[in-house]
Amino acid sequence: MNFIGPKAYIHIDHLNYNLQHIRNYIGNKSIMCVVKANGYGHGAIEISKNLDSNSDIILAVFSFEEALELRNAGIENEIFTFSKLREEYLQLADELRITLNACTFSNIKILTKYKQQNDSIPKFHLKFDTGMTRLGFDNDEADQVFKYIKDHNLFPEGIYSHFATADEGDLTYADYQLMKFKSLLNKSTDYGIEYKYVHCSNSGAVLNLPDAYFNLIRIGMLLYGVAPSDEVSMKIKVKPVMSFCGPIVNIRKVKTGTQISYGGEYKTDKNTNIGVVQTGFADGLPRDWYKDGYVSYKGNYYRIVGRICMDQLMIDFGEEQPKDGDEVLFFGKKDRDEIKIEDIAKKIGTTTYVLLTAIQGRTKRIII
Repeated sequence: MNFIGPKAYIHIDHLNYNLQHIRNYIGNKSIMCVVKANGYGHGAIEISKNLDSNSDIILAVFSFEEALELRNAGIENEIFTFSKLREEYLQLADELRITLNACTFSNIKILTKYKQQNDSIPKFHLKFDTGMTRLGFDNDEADQVFKYIKDHNLFPEGIYSHFATADEGDLTYADYQLMKFKSLLNKSTDYGIEYKYVHCSNSGAVLNLPDAYFNLIRIGMLLYGVAPSDEVSMKIKVKPVMSFCGPIVNIRKVKTGTQISYGGEYKTDKNTNIGVVQTGFADGLPRDWYKDGYVSYKGNYYRIVGRICMDQLMIDFGEEQPKDGDEVLFFGKKDRDEIKIEDIAKKIGTTTYVLLTAIQGRTKRIII
């Protein structure tokens, strides 16, 4: 049975292209590929399976449950979790090689307790908050943390922080955060603590802050071929990994003055062909896009008319007569069609992160 509904085509050749270009740009650094939130909407398992051949790549998720999902799917790479460490998952983390995030004193005390009871300990990284005001030890706790780590022989695998503004044009605050992180590293050295991994760079910092590379780079949005913001210069050639499409399920010939969709906000100004596409805001298409939005079909743009519905939307094809079952492109790049998701995000005042992670509902992901 053929699937009729929205499709997210996942271009694995684009994924590999992006990864290679990122490697070439950052040089001899280890890479952490972020696949949280279902791989930014691309499908975490599918993306991870295609990264699995790169055994040196660390995969990053947010929750421990996301890490378990990857392990249950047979993913062998090292997996790192960004969420706060939870005591009930320590044994599974130890057994399944899932690296944890220690970000409070209670976390490292829990790890100490586990080590005393089991004579082993899961891998973990220390997170310090340098200005995001989210998870992480405060800077003024640094001496206590490092002394405790040293006294209890905990041997963290890594240490890291996260930038709040690395993808913005003004890097003043990011530079401030970087200065604080470097100070922490110096202090840690005074305690004789060594780390396999030191990381602070996200996609924005990869493009904007080469001084923040250290020896491990975290890449999320860049991996998927999308700019982290419209304020950074894209110095790395990447291609969009997702092409979001929907099928035309009906063509209606309508007269001038015909009202389209809820609220009657749009009326045709000529006799025209209106295509009904089986994709709506429940599938991840942003409803606000109807005001200025368009789709691409056979290399040409056609306007979205009327409000986007929960399950469908309407397109004014003018004199074009598309076939029932043909697909239109909402964003990405496929065959002759291309629409940049960055342009949509800017036009409706949102971010590419919000748009990509919203792709869900009845959307079928197809690996190509």
